[in-house]
Amino acid sequence: MSGTGAGDLAAAESGESGPAAAEAGPAARAPGRGRPAARHWPGRRWPGGFAHDLLLLVGLAVLFTVLTKAFVAQAYLVPSGSMEQTIRPGDRVLVNKLVYRIRGVQRGDIVVFSGTGSWEPSRAASANPVLRWYRDALTAAGLASNGTDYIKRVIGVPGDHVACCDRQGDITVNGVPLREGASLSPGERPAGERFSVTVPPGRLWVMGDHRMDSVDSRGHTDDPGDGTIPESAVVGRAFAVIWPPSQLRSLPIPATFSQPGLRPGAAGGPAAGAPAGPESSGRGAVPGRVRVTALRARR
Repeated sequence: MSGTGAGDLAAAESGESGPAAAEAGPAARAPGRGRPAARHWPGRRWPGGFAHDLLLLVGLAVLFTVLTKAFVAQAYLVPSGSMEQTIRPGDRVLVNKLVYRIRGVQRGDIVVFSGTGSWEPSRAASANPVLRWYRDALTAAGLASNGTDYIKRVIGVPGDHVACCDRQGDITVNGVPLREGASLSPGERPAGERFSVTVPPGRLWVMGDHRMDSVDSRGHTDDPGDGTIPESAVVGRAFAVIWPPSQLRSLPIPATFSQPGLRPGAAGGPAAGAPAGPESSGRGAVPGRVRVTALRARR
């Protein structure tokens, strides 16, 4: 290191030379224990950095929304009055899609399900692969549905004998009368017609709370399953009304469905197939972080 002093080393690092550089040596080393001061380049940005970050954030947001809708929860718009007064036309309900992967469907649950293949004819798949891909993409994004969606209350689970009515006019499940007064539309009877059915394995008997304005299992006895729906068609359990704010509330199971005498019916296991979709028609969305699907408008 012959003849090279501290001033010369600092000058070499800073790109300067000569006596002036040597005199400035200590000052050049000051900011960082021997390291040269950082240089700033005004106006210089990482090429494409903002656009890259924006696309990444948008992509993550879309992925989170799609995964949440597909596996966790989804909001549904209820346009009809078949579930009044529990759920009114225009209400938006939040549906838990995870619950039936943990437990079986229970009596008294309000469920959203697809009527395709039971209450509605099955739709033939498009022969055009591009159209099929487009339809699948819209469904994954929550902009379309693979079937016709309904929302009803579960009255009977597999193995239950559901009948109408006893001497007091109440529906019975396994011979136990259901005292549904609090959940039914005011002034309504539990049912307007007599029926007696044993729910087959893997299926559910469902009814609307507005019995005089609901086309439910009673009105589909000529369809496959004698009016019952497959458990595999259930999308999830509606557990809360989230809109409008004046109707914000939870949707608990009425106490009458917890009577010990109902036990003879099977408790219902986890749905065998992938979840399907609530009641009503046109699909739409409302602004917000949770996508809203419109239910079928027909009762």
